[in-house]
Amino acid sequence: MKSIAALQSIVTLWPDGLEPSDAELDAIEWEMPLILADVDLLDAEIAVLDRAPSEVDAQRIRRARRRMLAARRDLINRAVAVSTPGGAA
Repeated sequence: MKSIAALQSIVTLWPDGLEPSDAELDAIEWEMPLILADVDLLDAEIAVLDRAPSEVDAQRIRRARRRMLAARRDLINRAVAVSTPGGAA
């Protein structure tokens, strides 16, 4: 059997543009509550993919959906408050 080895010390260059910028990291941090709420909703939905949801499962999905919608609402309200000069009226 022939082994495969890199003939060079660097096989693939890592361009500087692949690292997230500070602005992108700030945007991710800004959206983190929504991201976590989306993950909770996906977890609840994935749990019932292979079976019929019980009442507890349905309640967990409804609760996760409400948390996701509330996080989305809060994110939009914060974005509007930041972009509106002078604050909200």
